[in-house]
Amino acid sequence: MKGNYDKAFENVIRLRIMSILMVNERYDFNSFKEILDVTDGNLASHLRNLENAAYITVEKTFSGRKPLTNYLATKAGKKAFQAHLDFLENLINANKT
Repeated sequence: MKGNYDKAFENVIRLRIMSILMVNERYDFNSFKEILDVTDGNLASHLRNLENAAYITVEKTFSGRKPLTNYLATKAGKKAFQAHLDFLENLINANKT
């Protein structure tokens, strides 16, 4: 079967994070929190998991005195996510009756 099942995307929050980063160059912590409707700790845990897998990178900057934390999908992250999507699509197609 084409594509690879990736346990990093097994959780719906991580799946949604990567979906957002596939269509946005960068996305900030507070926007993720709002759109995903999760707590700070829960979101931070999922982001850290994707960062540890080298699927996203963190970009910390300041706007005046206010810290901004943005996340970007890495090339490897985009490739792994697309392979995961390909796997799921092939799985669905293989089970059509």
